[in-house]
Amino acid sequence: MVIVSKNPLTVSAKERSLILWFDEVGIASIPLVGGKNASLGEMIQQLTPKGVNVPTGFATTAYAYRYFIESAGLEEKLRELLENLDVEDVTNLREQGRKARSLLMHTPFPKELRQAISEAYQSLCDRYNADTDVAVRSSATAEDLPDASFAGQQETYLNVTSIQGVLAACHRCFASLFTDRAISYRHTKGFDHFNIALAVGVQKMVRSDLATSGVMFSIDTETGFKDAAIITAAYGLGENVVQGTVNPDEYQVFKPTLKAGFRPIVDKRLGTKELKMVYDDGSKLTKNVQVSANDKAKFALADDDILQLANWACLIEDHYSQVHGKFTPMDIEWAKDGITNELFVVQARPETVQSQKAQNVLRSYRLVGGEGGQGGQGGQGGQGGQGGQGELLTPNSSLLTPNSSLLTPNSPLPTPHSPLPLVTGRAVGEAISQGKVHLILDVNKIHEFKAGEILVTERTDPDWEPIMKRASAIITNSGGRTCHSAIIARELNLPAIVGCGNATQVLKNYQEVTVSCAEGEEGRVYEGLLPFEVNEIQLENLPRTRTQILMNVGNPQQAFSLSTIPNDGVGLARTEFIIANQIQIHPMALIYFDKLEDKIVQGKIDEITALYDDKPQYFVDKLAQGIGRIAAAFYPKPVIVRMSDFKSNEYANLLGGRQFEPHEENPMLGWRGAARYYDKGYREAFALECQAIKRVREDMGLTNVIPMIPFCRTPDEGRLVLTEMAKNGLKQGVNNLQVYVMCELPSNVIMAEEFAEVFDGFSIGSNDLTQLTLGLDRDSALVARLFDERSEGVKRMIKMAIASAKKKNRKIGICGQAPSDYPEFAQFLVEQGIDSISLNPDSVLKTMLEIAKVENLEA
Repeated sequence: MVIVSKNPLTVSAKERSLILWFDEVGIASIPLVGGKNASLGEMIQQLTPKGVNVPTGFATTAYAYRYFIESAGLEEKLRELLENLDVEDVTNLREQGRKARSLLMHTPFPKELRQAISEAYQSLCDRYNADTDVAVRSSATAEDLPDASFAGQQETYLNVTSIQGVLAACHRCFASLFTDRAISYRHTKGFDHFNIALAVGVQKMVRSDLATSGVMFSIDTETGFKDAAIITAAYGLGENVVQGTVNPDEYQVFKPTLKAGFRPIVDKRLGTKELKMVYDDGSKLTKNVQVSANDKAKFALADDDILQLANWACLIEDHYSQVHGKFTPMDIEWAKDGITNELFVVQARPETVQSQKAQNVLRSYRLVGGEGGQGGQGGQGGQGGQGGQGELLTPNSSLLTPNSSLLTPNSPLPTPHSPLPLVTGRAVGEAISQGKVHLILDVNKIHEFKAGEILVTERTDPDWEPIMKRASAIITNSGGRTCHSAIIARELNLPAIVGCGNATQVLKNYQEVTVSCAEGEEGRVYEGLLPFEVNEIQLENLPRTRTQILMNVGNPQQAFSLSTIPNDGVGLARTEFIIANQIQIHPMALIYFDKLEDKIVQGKIDEITALYDDKPQYFVDKLAQGIGRIAAAFYPKPVIVRMSDFKSNEYANLLGGRQFEPHEENPMLGWRGAARYYDKGYREAFALECQAIKRVREDMGLTNVIPMIPFCRTPDEGRLVLTEMAKNGLKQGVNNLQVYVMCELPSNVIMAEEFAEVFDGFSIGSNDLTQLTLGLDRDSALVARLFDERSEGVKRMIKMAIASAKKKNRKIGICGQAPSDYPEFAQFLVEQGIDSISLNPDSVLKTMLEIAKVENLEA
């Protein structure tokens, strides 16, 4: 008989133990107890003293598994079964896997193993209570490695009670080493089936069936942005989040200022969370029940819990990075106990996708053709919708050949307008793919799937993996960015769209579609095979310029991706994009919600702001999160945030806006920019903008944000605006606050030295400066041909502005369209000694090369 060893004295004793307790093992024990159990032991020993809660338990060892296999003579029989295995033949794989599992299940455990497991479980019962509820999880000796996750390959059983229940669950876990998906995965990854052993972790349950649970990553899963922790949460036991059964809430936290004691929650997204997994009183261990409408409509986690989990993610990541001697982002499962209200970490493993990517190549995917809405951040100047044909550049180094383009030779010609997507959801993998839809709702029909098709289903679990590797893209109704579908899609380098809700209803079998995950965090499925480009740029030999190269950024969802492009910060972050796309409501309509005259509009606003009794706080929260995400992406580089610069007709188009906006014959020259901020008709709304900036700088710790005032006609008007800002907690000079002004009016140029007495810096807005210098309306087609930033009059104005700013020792840059469109204009600016040039993201690299040439000629 082998006795349960809680304190083995030698390594050899450990190697011969059938059972080891978590506090006896660490990360070096993977060969003994598998990755999952070794990691739990490592955290209990090293991180529990730092405040990370980890439930206790024990593990059956690799020795125990091999003892079982050898004592029953199973290896020879298993080898014979797998001799004719063909993992590409789903039917063959399924049959061989079934036989292997049946062989193990019909072979009893040796007496010594049964006794060891029974005694260990009884020790848990002695510590807690009779029939203690435990989670029984498989843990293979080759899993959770930094370059292979083996996520979900074997079985997990929750709410297991009684000695017989634990023994049965352990037996099923042993057999699950030969599930179809495990066999296929090992074959694909090149692991020998018989060099891997199966350990089992038996861990005290956390009663998250009465609270919440989820998954978090210490890295942004899509972009590889290292400084963000991503947390997903839903009600009940965590399997629903892991398996993608529900669309969870999602939160993002900026790690550097979190570690400094700030509260930088830069994004919060409400999931639908339709189901929760709870304990079953009947014959099954667990069951899913419907979540109440009230609970679905609110966040599953409070801010304090979000921040505590993010802090733990940082501690875990820092520890494992030290252990492995290199940056090691982590994939972590967590649970909250509904009885004690304590948070726990129940699993942690290295993240295996972003951490393995080379960082020396930028790959850009771009839909070709269309106006606005397509292609990330390009356009940016308000001409051509929300972005025109910009590119989304991502660090990657695999899959495609350099400078490949138009990868779809049979695609139709570009259409004059952007198509509307058939289906949308959460984008996974910043790529574009296309093919024929194959709708499969039953895992038993996966053998019908053909290579290159697009898999469309309700959700996936590990049983689907044998065909997922053949897909050109994956689309699911349910799931979030940390679900099984998302994790495997990333590992396979496939674009996926999860949590669509209605994909299986809208998309039809054999329909040709384009799947785009290159337009921000919203993935889109388009009808037909749309043309797209893929380009790669090597980063090793890019020149760095004396002139600072900044970026124009509007969409916070793309900020993490854009930050990978070589840059010196953000020269223009537009609050209008956040207000129009994420807030959608006129701020005065929130302040005077109860006095809204249009009851239909009032109802729509009430629906959008359902989480808020204090309606104006909705505006502050959303604006702060949008600005905060951009500031975090580029931290600690400067991020210049322009306060709102809608015209009255644009403000009127926001929900509730018509009640608060005048009719103006020429809004371009009317009540806009600085003139609004101190006016009684908008002063209260400007206060909300100031509160958002204050929260980003003070609560989130993102002091790299520099607010900028647009369309400021006189220095006196600038002083009035600064007074309003100070009333709302933004006092120039306090906490190193700088305030810039747009240089876009002739008066800004002529009186630049006087403006320099009021503001800390300038940013030239070439669009408005051009129209006001040349006396034309840039929106008028009748005079559009005359609009040219390169005209001599405009260039002289810019030259004067730069000279005046230099004389007064003030920073001056440009954030208008011209340098992005015209390399010769960028050359002119460098020759004048401008401090910085802010460009559309798709123009940064080519303009950087041009500027380097000019600077080299001057040297």
